[in-house]
Amino acid sequence: MANAKVAESLAKKFSTEKVSAYEKWVKREGLDIIAGHYVPNLHTVELKPWARREGYGVYINHEASRTSNDCYVCEIPEGSKLAPQRQLYEEMIYVLDGKGSTTVWNDEGKRVTFEWSKGALFAIPINAWHQHFNGSGQERARFLAVTNAPIIVNTFDDPEFIFNTPYDFKDRFNGEADYFSNEGEQKGLLLETNFVADAIKLQLIHAKERGAGGGHIRFNLAKGSMNSHISEFPVATYKKGHRHGPGAHVIILSGEGYSLMWPEGSDPKKYDWKEGSMVVPPNMWYHQHFNTGKTPARYLALKYEGVAFRNEQGVPKAWISQRLGGDQIDYADESHIVRDTFAAELAKNGLEPQMESAYEKELEDLPPKPEKN
Repeated sequence: MANAKVAESLAKKFSTEKVSAYEKWVKREGLDIIAGHYVPNLHTVELKPWARREGYGVYINHEASRTSNDCYVCEIPEGSKLAPQRQLYEEMIYVLDGKGSTTVWNDEGKRVTFEWSKGALFAIPINAWHQHFNGSGQERARFLAVTNAPIIVNTFDDPEFIFNTPYDFKDRFNGEADYFSNEGEQKGLLLETNFVADAIKLQLIHAKERGAGGGHIRFNLAKGSMNSHISEFPVATYKKGHRHGPGAHVIILSGEGYSLMWPEGSDPKKYDWKEGSMVVPPNMWYHQHFNTGKTPARYLALKYEGVAFRNEQGVPKAWISQRLGGDQIDYADESHIVRDTFAAELAKNGLEPQMESAYEKELEDLPPKPEKN
């Protein structure tokens, strides 16, 4: 895609608007921002000392997502803990390595502590005090978090207000003893919960609309406005290509494969992944995930709800065929590059595509192509 470069004389007129309040705040935190949409290994990405949190961290944000949400990786040293914090933005956390516990409390002093280990998924209730502890004296604990901090920081540009406003959102958290009990209420594909003990092994629901016999589950965590889901697909299969808004952080939980990502009108770029990799599709780029390994592939997507453009019935357009005006590419309409590349990548592992049944199943209710004017 062209970079749309302009003359320096025009660029200077906008120079004072180039760096946002959020970016200035991250710089004051003393951390780097990895401004890419692919991280090969979250377990080994380099971190810096994070003085305010009393741990180590790095921010991982593609330019297209910084105004909607952000992502950071944080590490807690052996037998240590992070500093207590509260904030007026929402935060979803996935544990990459190690084990430990978190204590959450409000201004009334109502307090809950729960334990976590690798694979756990949970959210911090908005403006609740919280503190993370490393439960091991021999290994570090590392987690990834996605928040909507950019919206809040860019709106208020006042860290004292964002991190030190005394107010309890009692409908979000009121010290309930079972708040992080690994239970929840299933409503269709949506699981309303505050804690998933093991996202890697969580049972999923069949979702034929996404193709290839895969499983899916969506989350509403800690009654927040942010959005997340897990998808899994079988060996030698792939998901349907689709597009949506910015800031979906796709973390690979298991399996091996690759993703194709491309803006409309351009050739796809290929990103290889394995457990611990992350891809972040830029705003309205098509993307498609392929399993070339010998086990099912599973990923977790953490994002801001604004990503999910919906039709008048409330269905995300990324689930609706382009033939109906949605943003999902039917198998019947995909480029020959998709199937050729997939077959070649599978052959490297001594495998063949297992997609014929998915192609045939799609034809049973495939909408007709819209007539051209």
